[in-house]
Amino acid sequence: MKMSNMIIATLREVPAEAEIESHKLMLRAGLMKKMAAGVYNYMPMGLKALKKVEDIIREEMDNAGAQELLCSAVIPSELWKESGRWDAYGQEMFRVTDRNSREFCLGPTHEEVFTDIVRTTIKSYKQVPLNLYQIQTKYRDERRPRFGVMRSREFIMKDAYSFDTNQEGLDVAYDKMHDAYVNIFNRCGLDAKCVEADSGAIGGSNSAEFMVKSEVGEDDIVFCTSCDYAANIEKAESTAEIAEKEELLPLEKIETPNEKTIEDVVKLLGVSPKKTAKTIVFRYDDDKLVVVVVRGDREINEVKVSNAVNATTDLEMASEAEVRAIFNAGFGSLGPVGMKECTLLIDEEVAKAFNIVVGANEDGFHYKNVNFGRDFEGTVGDYRNITEGEKCPHCGGTVTISRGTEVGHIFKLGTKYSESMGATFIDEDGKSKPFLMGCYGIGVTRTLASIIEQHNDENGIIWPMEVAPYHVVVIPANSKNEEQMKVAEEIYNKLKAMKLDVLLDDRNERAGVKFKDADLMGVPMRITVGKKVSEGEVEFKLRSNSEVETLSIEDVYNKVESEYRK
Repeated sequence: MKMSNMIIATLREVPAEAEIESHKLMLRAGLMKKMAAGVYNYMPMGLKALKKVEDIIREEMDNAGAQELLCSAVIPSELWKESGRWDAYGQEMFRVTDRNSREFCLGPTHEEVFTDIVRTTIKSYKQVPLNLYQIQTKYRDERRPRFGVMRSREFIMKDAYSFDTNQEGLDVAYDKMHDAYVNIFNRCGLDAKCVEADSGAIGGSNSAEFMVKSEVGEDDIVFCTSCDYAANIEKAESTAEIAEKEELLPLEKIETPNEKTIEDVVKLLGVSPKKTAKTIVFRYDDDKLVVVVVRGDREINEVKVSNAVNATTDLEMASEAEVRAIFNAGFGSLGPVGMKECTLLIDEEVAKAFNIVVGANEDGFHYKNVNFGRDFEGTVGDYRNITEGEKCPHCGGTVTISRGTEVGHIFKLGTKYSESMGATFIDEDGKSKPFLMGCYGIGVTRTLASIIEQHNDENGIIWPMEVAPYHVVVIPANSKNEEQMKVAEEIYNKLKAMKLDVLLDDRNERAGVKFKDADLMGVPMRITVGKKVSEGEVEFKLRSNSEVETLSIEDVYNKVESEYRK
């Protein structure tokens, strides 16, 4: 492509809205333009890069035996009501009504659609195993779109769904997708780690995420320093710290008139935060409440709590008014002693502690010497976040926590959707059974942004070769010099004949401007046709380093081919 014919939208200044490198560079390099909050138009360069990522995904999915199709993004509400998710999915769903008052949504995900296709097409065990996928635009009405396409309202996703007759078949499909994802992210030049994850609104049993380490990632990822254990903090199992055994002391009510935080109580009573517990009240499924008690220095894990009560909506903190109406006390004075007729979840560390301090359910008062079993009851479990330096739940080593961004997610759905939607097959004995399903997603636009997030410097993007929109840029230093332009065009045409994606910067601009744009756009290889062209020589430079080589025109083709094939 000749750059004089291209629509080029590079920017010298960083847009004020952009917070992270990938967002800044996707706008500055002219890959996309913002249309509304969380909604972007892809320019030719950005679309070309997206297609490269999609091509890699297609090749690996096809190699794993999956078949591509394309579903409508407009989904009738009836399918979602069959699975029970129409009301449960929440406000992120874009809901629309047609002229006949029929309800639809703009698909945020497609479990129901694929299940419907298979239940109306596949009837016998002889027709499976089956894995179907699509690459398609999804829609989610994010409350706070941010970080460019990392969290947007419209994004491109690869979603796949496997259908098997038994658990063994599902396990095979899941492992194939795991291996395919490893290949995909390796080919994209991404350092992605597979970690244990919670299934969330999708449902199902086993679940794993492919995470890219990132300082601006939206998830905390737990890694063991001694073994291969890695998990999203939502899923990571915490290891209870066992308190030293003590004689149970008499329950004592004490006045704490101005002490509402753990810090205040610790300071007043001179106790360790480990000897305190905080009590939090959440609302879920519109009108249900759950009370959670964790150690004073711990953070509640809302996903674990949500799973414990089988919530179908997100947890929300109960209001002060709600809490007072039920417990006759406000936040900072709540505690588990005397709490009845409510769902009470007690973190394992609180249940194993001795003589702790909790709120007395009376403003300005706390209890001392509170003990589980004697003074209060509840369902004991793991309801908190693991913390840096804790023991690994698998090997007992030490864990660290890093920020990460999810680029892929694989699930074992089991029969969650096939049973609710009546997707069945006839087995060898002539009996009707539900399919066992798997679900496998990759955020294509998020993968693109993550590649840029990992591959950039102060001058712009540094594309890995396989996903680069263009492999080589040929730059005549002086576009008005006939000899330079002639040789530049010859090199350009020969490289195109070698099936490479090539740019010819034939614009009437200074060489420095062309170099800056080439670096900003991240073209992996640059050939400069300058004054030495009369001696049959040109300059070759890789975007990934600062070294400039002088090569003969004949040798430059072999150099380009060698670097491209690495």
